Amino acid sequence: MRTYWNTNGGLVPLKEWQPNCWIQVTCPTNEDRQYLEETYNIPDYFMNDISDTDERARYEYDDGWMLIILRIPYVKEIRSRTPYTTVPLGIIHKREVTITVCYYETNMMIDFVSFQQKRNEGFVDYVDMIFRLFLSSAVWYLKRLKQISTLIEKAKRNLDKEVNNESLIGLSRLQDSLTYFITSIRGNENLLQKLKFKLQVDELDADLIEDVNIEMSQARETTNIYANILESTMETYTSVINNNMNTIMRTLTSVSIIMMFPTLIASLFGMNLINGMETSRFGFILALAISVFVSAGSWWILRHKRLI
Repeated sequence: MRTYWNTNGGLVPLKEWQPNCWIQVTCPTNEDRQYLEETYNIPDYFMNDISDTDERARYEYDDGWMLIILRIPYVKEIRSRTPYTTVPLGIIHKREVTITVCYYETNMMIDFVSFQQKRNEGFVDYVDMIFRLFLSSAVWYLKRLKQISTLIEKAKRNLDKEVNNESLIGLSRLQDSLTYFITSIRGNENLLQKLKFKLQVDELDADLIEDVNIEMSQARETTNIYANILESTMETYTSVINNNMNTIMRTLTSVSIIMMFPTLIASLFGMNLINGMETSRFGFILALAISVFVSAGSWWILRHKRLI
């Protein structure tokens, strides 16, 4: 889907392309891709790089075209191993043409357009737009991290009541999501540092870059904190599970030892040999009493040693 935006004095939708407008392409079809390549002559491999979900944050120049790939947060609607992940957002620019391409419909881009329309100021130039996209991505990383923190606390409350596989698997999936976040935020920070020297940064952009640096640093530090908390939590519950398993095995071993003595006594008195109790009226009662006494004694010893 292609949308044309006039960026002078606020975002206003256009029916067709105009010089220095912003072309927003979301979930591009083959028709959209063919249109961009034939109309604006952008390198075809730009679209291939943007469509690669594992593409790292970077910039590239080719025949006057500039490609910037920014990693932005994305929430998968369907159940998956990593509910929170990151996807590439491509920014393509050359003279009067500025295009953003994302193969996923993200809340960040919807909010970015809505916020800029509320500001009613538009963009000073393409450099201003690029850094505002960086700022929006950092803000949305923080929003997603708050949601992840809520899910972590919910899983911990469930685990405090009962250690179950569902909550542990949920924590493991969130741990994977935080790993993606950390990698992507670091990549965005490195890309931002390089763009400072590649783009024409004026005084206004310098202030904006400072804001972006602050938000990026906060997002990175927050992600590291949550990752450390989650790792510590997983280790704690792993130790709890191992301790519970050791307690169960110790109890079962103690019960097996206690039950071994009645079995041994019954086996001795049940052998087809002369033991002096073949004709005794109290043979069974005596064997039973000895079994109970020995079992009670072994239980008391194990209890005293805190083995049961």
